[in-house]
Amino acid sequence: MTPVYVAGVGMTPFGRHLDRAVHDLAGEAVNAALQDAGCGMEDIGAAFYSGVTQGLLQGQAAIPGHVVLSKIGIHSIPIYNVESACASGGTAFHLAVQTLRAGGIDVALVVGAEKMNVLDKARAFSLFDAGWDVSRSEEYRQLLARMAEGLELPAGCESATPASTFMAIAAALCRLHMKAYGTTQRQIAAVSAKNHGHSLHNPQAQIRKAFSVDEVLAAPPVVYPLTAPMCAPLSDGAAAALLCNEEGLGRIGADRGRCIRVSASVLRSFGRRRLDQPELHVARLAARQAYDEAGLGPEDIGVAEVHDATAMGEILQVENLGFVPAGEGGPAQERGEFTLGGRLPVNPSGGLESKGHPLGATGLGQVYELTTQLRGEAGPRQVPSLRHALQENDGGFQGVEEAAVTVNIFSR
Repeated sequence: MTPVYVAGVGMTPFGRHLDRAVHDLAGEAVNAALQDAGCGMEDIGAAFYSGVTQGLLQGQAAIPGHVVLSKIGIHSIPIYNVESACASGGTAFHLAVQTLRAGGIDVALVVGAEKMNVLDKARAFSLFDAGWDVSRSEEYRQLLARMAEGLELPAGCESATPASTFMAIAAALCRLHMKAYGTTQRQIAAVSAKNHGHSLHNPQAQIRKAFSVDEVLAAPPVVYPLTAPMCAPLSDGAAAALLCNEEGLGRIGADRGRCIRVSASVLRSFGRRRLDQPELHVARLAARQAYDEAGLGPEDIGVAEVHDATAMGEILQVENLGFVPAGEGGPAQERGEFTLGGRLPVNPSGGLESKGHPLGATGLGQVYELTTQLRGEAGPRQVPSLRHALQENDGGFQGVEEAAVTVNIFSR
């Protein structure tokens, strides 16, 4: 298989950037990635643009990538617009890897950008209503209600303000896991406390504030069992990666000592499984495929960035990725196994809950973190002695699971 490398990465701080345009954020990330790789815009053979919200929030539908990239000086090359809900960044990255493996170009740019904080906050939240099959919305709501059947909810455990559709989905998955395995709200809060603690060491994180487990539990409720610190905020920001095959590395004169190899890149979509078939979960299947492609197993991974739009997402995905058996994600979190200094640090960046979640940039923000980690350049959040790292980025909801999942494995 043709080797592909991450030669450069760039990322803006994630947060509220009310005074900045989408192209301004994207330009900062792209220029940082190009400088990191030591190449210029003229070296790029194709660009893959990941964005979800521009049509609804800025009125720029149809060709957001062409518009954004033209404003920062990139044109006259193939430009691909990629939209796949929260998995857009990972999907764009996967497409770039496959294009480089196929030949035809030797340098590819992947960039994701969003500006989700707008004056009309309800409008921003409304975009989450389209992350599933809208023709089956009522059917899905009934499915979510069934997931909570038989679980007694404490009084005052939910916000009077309706939550976004995806917080309701996440809460339903929480309740299902609680019923099946005995997972507790305190274990879910342990994920949130851990990731907010990690964010203190990440200057690009949106929320840099420590929470104890008790403080997470006492925070304003969203949808039981989720409280506010367990949920990712609305975020603005951009991230970019410059990818090369062997020919591209030679052409741009990249510093090979800082280039990170893509050992596996897998994209899968939802299946027709039932709720009682967790062994067929799309992320579990994607992980198996990625391990096979890389010739590695979960025991070889030294650090991971996983999709924690809510704290429960991390519990589900550490199980799907094979880091712990099904049902053991919660207890492992309480034991500190996935904390910096633990057995396998997960989300040393702070994760989506605190680093932020600008949808199209999210997966590329994960790539930025893992590239930084594998280079040994992560400062106080550095995981020592790394050889392999794993990224899991997912988005949307279809059937009974995520609509799309990408799993990438990176190696020094």
